[in-house]
Amino acid sequence: MATAASNEKMGKTGGLADVVATDSSVCYIDGDKGRLIYRGYDIADLCEHSTFRETAYLLWYGKLPTKSEFEPFQKLFIGNMQLPIETIMVLKLLPHRATPMEALRTGVSSLGNFDPDSGVTDPAAIQRKCTRLIGRMMMLICAHDRVRNGLDPIPPVDGKSLAYNFLYMRTGAAPSAEAERAMEVQLILHADHELNASTFAARVIASTKSDVYSSVTGAIGALKGPLHGGANEQVIEMLDKIGGPEKAEQAVKDMLAKKFKVPGFGHRVYRTTDPRANILRKHAELLIKGNKDLERVYQTAVVVEKTMLENSKVYPNVDFLSGIVYRAMGIPNDLFTPIFALSRAVGWTAHIQEQWSNNRIIRPRAEYTGAMELQYVPLNKR
Repeated sequence: MATAASNEKMGKTGGLADVVATDSSVCYIDGDKGRLIYRGYDIADLCEHSTFRETAYLLWYGKLPTKSEFEPFQKLFIGNMQLPIETIMVLKLLPHRATPMEALRTGVSSLGNFDPDSGVTDPAAIQRKCTRLIGRMMMLICAHDRVRNGLDPIPPVDGKSLAYNFLYMRTGAAPSAEAERAMEVQLILHADHELNASTFAARVIASTKSDVYSSVTGAIGALKGPLHGGANEQVIEMLDKIGGPEKAEQAVKDMLAKKFKVPGFGHRVYRTTDPRANILRKHAELLIKGNKDLERVYQTAVVVEKTMLENSKVYPNVDFLSGIVYRAMGIPNDLFTPIFALSRAVGWTAHIQEQWSNNRIIRPRAEYTGAMELQYVPLNKR
C-alpha cells in the first residue's frame, strides 16, 4: 500500500511533481525567480538579440555559433523545406475534419519513411535529420493549412528567416518587420522548457533506441492533449467570450467562484510570472496598435490579469498573450499549437540527442495499491 512518504518520494499525487528524472544541460527553469535559461543564456537576452535558427544551433550544439559555423548551418533549413510528394499526397488524403495537429502528427510520421538518412544512426546523420525535420515541419503546417482551404502550397523564399517564411508560406504575402520579429520571438520562447510532458515522452521513446521521427511523433501526440498544448487557444476563446474589458472583472470572479481554471494562468514550475509572458507583452502591444478590435481584446486581457492577481495570486504564463500575438498576425486559432510544436521540436531533438549520448532505457516503477493474496475461483463457481 502506498504511504505518505512514498507519495512524497515519487511525487505521485502531483503527476511526478518535483521528481528529478535525469541530468540535463539543455535548459534550466528557476521557478522562484521566474527565469528560463537555454544552455546558460537567459531567454530575455536571446529574444532581444538572437534568432530562432541561432537558438536551434545553441540547443543542439551547446554553444552559440561563430559566423563561419552559422552561415552554412542556416542555409540547411531552407534547403530542407521541400516536402516529399508522397507526404503532400498524405495531406490531401486526410479527411477535411482532420485538425492541424492531427495532420502534423501524421505528416511527421510519414516523413520518416522518406528521409535520405533513414536507418543511419551516426551523430552527423542524426543532426541532418533534426535540421531537415524543423524545415519540413514548418512546410507541413503551412501546406496543410493551404490544402484544407483549397490552395496549393507555397515554396519558401531563400535568404529569409524561418519566421518570415512561415508567415509568407501561409498567405503568399510578405510579413511586416514587426510581425516577423514577433514570430521569431515566439519560436525562441517555445523552443524548450525542460522535462515537460512532450519532452519527457520524446526522451522515453528515444531511450528505447527508436528513431528521431518516432520520438517526435510521440511528442506531438503528447502536446496535442489540451492539458499541455492548446492553452493559448483557450485563452483567446475566453477573451472573445468575455466580450470586452468592462465585463472582464466580473467574468473572472465568476470563474473563480465556480472553481473553474482560468486559461493562461498558473504553471507547474513557476511561482511567479512566467518570464516568457513578460517578453511577449511588448510584442503584443506593438502589433495591435491601431487595430481597435485587437486593442479591445488586449484591454480585456489586461483586466483579466489584474483581477486574477488581486483575487487569486496566480500569475500569467506564456499562453496568456501568445494567442493575441498570433491573432495580430492573422493566424487562425487551430494553428497555435502546431506552431508551438514546430518551435518545441528543436528542444525535443536536443533532448533526444542528449538522451542518446548516455542512454539507458527509461523504466520507472509504480507503487502497487491493488489487492493481494486473492484466491482463484473457477469460472463455473463464480
